[in-house]
Amino acid sequence: MMENNPAQIRIGLVTVSDRAFQGIYEDQGIPALKTWLGETLATQWEAITRLVPDERQQIEAALVELVDQENCHLVLTTGGTGPAPRDVTPEATLAIADRVLDGFGEQMRAVSLKYVPTAILSRQVGVIRKQSLILNLPGQPKAIKETLDGVFAAVPYCIDLIGGPYIETRTEVLPVFRPKSALRPTT
Repeated sequence: MMENNPAQIRIGLVTVSDRAFQGIYEDQGIPALKTWLGETLATQWEAITRLVPDERQQIEAALVELVDQENCHLVLTTGGTGPAPRDVTPEATLAIADRVLDGFGEQMRAVSLKYVPTAILSRQVGVIRKQSLILNLPGQPKAIKETLDGVFAAVPYCIDLIGGPYIETRTEVLPVFRPKSALRPTT
């Protein structure tokens, strides 16, 4: 069981990309996630990163390790969510999930559709494994930011509900939504 430490959240960041894994180009997903989280979260956090190829077994293994061994409360993946044959991030995520949160996938596509018509090709999912929320995000830094801006307001309350730490954001950047009964005094 994970520790419920309100002072820090452990966040797994996973880039899924054959070319970045092979060193053909530099990964942009994890740096984009770190930048967004650094600008948005008021709660102390620690990133645990993984760079894996578009191989279902390796994606599954990284997700299981981040939740089961590294005790991450939130895991964000980038890449591998399109319709191409090697895009298997959603399948890997669903394979290790305890529960599916359909609303996250629906909302991530709705947010992206405001920017590009090809958002309908995305197969992003949101799931729970144990006391962790896992979200599949697009691979491009601009799309990562747009998607997180559009869905993250619900993430802290979701993590509350599954037994994770109380996460606060910088309200001037992105206010979190919680019912009044779930609010705690700010520190």
